[in-house]
Amino acid sequence: MVQCEMCGAETASPKTVKVEGAELDVCDDCADFGTEVKTQQSSSTSTKYSTSSSSSSSSSSSSSSSSGGSGGGGSSRRRSDMFDDMDELAQDYDERIRRAREDRGLSQSDLANELNEKASLIRKLERGDTLPSDKVQSKLERFLEINLDMGGGSDEDSDWDSGSSTTTTLGDVVKRKD
Repeated sequence: MVQCEMCGAETASPKTVKVEGAELDVCDDCADFGTEVKTQQSSSTSTKYSTSSSSSSSSSSSSSSSSGGSGGGGSSRRRSDMFDDMDELAQDYDERIRRAREDRGLSQSDLANELNEKASLIRKLERGDTLPSDKVQSKLERFLEINLDMGGGSDEDSDWDSGSSTTTTLGDVVKRKD
């Protein structure tokens, strides 16, 4: 059984429909929300194999293995996304910038001139009103010789990176403020 990608209902025979530009595998009830997409898979498998019986048996075995594999694979490994590649900005980035600037005896205007940025941007960064773009962050890190990324070794991160095979639940990680 496969889950409908719109409503989450279990369906034995999902239909591929296009809804606002996205192709989704949906149940019969949700198929009305889009236009059905004719898959090229059936025609390409019939040209690859000489007999229709071998193509139908291979397509049914591949569909059953893909539906079974997706359920098992999702529980053992999380899908990566664009946020996995991003470095997290430290929460005290504003203090780090101000401290490094003051240690060098620079005013906000002087730092802005050195980085070829506006002084108002430096003021906003030091107040914590705005986050630095990747370009500005790299300029600051290079010029002030600081690191604005979340530093390694915090005890919160070590809980996630333990590498143990046991499943970590939200209750294991949450810290109460009582």
